[in-house]
Amino acid sequence: MASSASKLRCLYHSALPSLPSFSRTAIRSYATTSPHNLSVSNPSTSTTASPSASTSKRPTTTFRDKLNAGPAFGDFVSGGNDNTPLPPTEAYALKTALVGPAGRKREITRLPPWLKTPIPDSKNFKRIKADLRGLGLHTVCEEARCPNISDCWGGSSKSAATATIMLMGDTCTRGCRFCSVKTSRTPPPLDPHEPENTAEALSRWGLGYVVLTSVDRDDLADGGARHFAETVLKIKQKAPSILVECLTGDYAGDLDMVALVAQSGLDVYAHNVETVEALTPQVRDRRATFQQSLRVLQAAKKTKPELITKTSLMLGLGETEPQLWEALRALRAVDVDVVTFGQYMRPTKRHMPVHEYVTPDVFEMWKQRALEMGFLYCASGPLVRSSYKAGEAFIENVLKKRRGVAVEDGTVDNKQGVVVDQVAR
Repeated sequence: MASSASKLRCLYHSALPSLPSFSRTAIRSYATTSPHNLSVSNPSTSTTASPSASTSKRPTTTFRDKLNAGPAFGDFVSGGNDNTPLPPTEAYALKTALVGPAGRKREITRLPPWLKTPIPDSKNFKRIKADLRGLGLHTVCEEARCPNISDCWGGSSKSAATATIMLMGDTCTRGCRFCSVKTSRTPPPLDPHEPENTAEALSRWGLGYVVLTSVDRDDLADGGARHFAETVLKIKQKAPSILVECLTGDYAGDLDMVALVAQSGLDVYAHNVETVEALTPQVRDRRATFQQSLRVLQAAKKTKPELITKTSLMLGLGETEPQLWEALRALRAVDVDVVTFGQYMRPTKRHMPVHEYVTPDVFEMWKQRALEMGFLYCASGPLVRSSYKAGEAFIENVLKKRRGVAVEDGTVDNKQGVVVDQVAR
């Protein structure tokens, strides 16, 4: 059977005529030439494709012409070669754009250039993030999507960096309309090892000034005040020279819990009023009020008068100038030492929209007004947040001066009797 099949294949092979074959040159040029330029060769007549067919190129397209005539990559990175400063009216002009499908386009306001920050990608940023994840710690820098994370975490060394540690997990029991932190009525239980892990991480970094904050935990009897105080005690045990700022909640108005945290050994007691009193019901959770926040700050100062008390307000929510004046007077009435102003930036479309992008000139104006009212320090700017590096540098020097520690690159302000750091200026 096998021999007969072999003979049959040979018989059919000899009876078939020779088929034309494509030359290698023709095959290579097939993708870039038209079908009528293909060269077909027959073994009996060994003709080859012409050289012009093999070297012809695909014609340039209109899209490629537009791309070559457009801006280069350097224009996007450096913004062009023209570095001439623009006048304020043009520099602060807001740009708009139409977005959406045809027939349903809507106008949006683009983010002003003074609010744009670089993408964090430094080695120090990655090291700090790795340390935090390894110890199971959270930061408000990440959870609240702070625009300054590249600047604060990207210092030349860990000691030059700043990270605000967020205690008691990453889930809050309140739902403020400006905040992007996760919310739940029943967040996970507290980590009993968190105070020790936090103290270990901070002592390992060798920082001189640290900021601790926390989510609101209305599900706990003490609001998490004892957990907060234990963390401060652990930090002071491992590194007594570290200055600790605590940005706390209002503990549902329980002033005994406020006093407990104030006596834990911290150096700065911070609690944010967030906005003016008239806008508080629309901006903050219904369980938080402006007057309750004032009582918290007043109780902390009364418990330990040498404490520096600090608060923060967001601008761009629709507040008016008289309302801001009233808020500042109320803060000074309870002896708040430090106030900061920053631009509200909408985290997602689910949060309340931005009413206004406040220009840097207006922030500078409110800074001067706050200092004239007697505040020890005021950090004011579009990207300023309650935990701001320049403000921390100033407060650190004030505290060292009170302790009698020498401060480098500082000058004494005889009027207020405090050290004014060159960076803070």
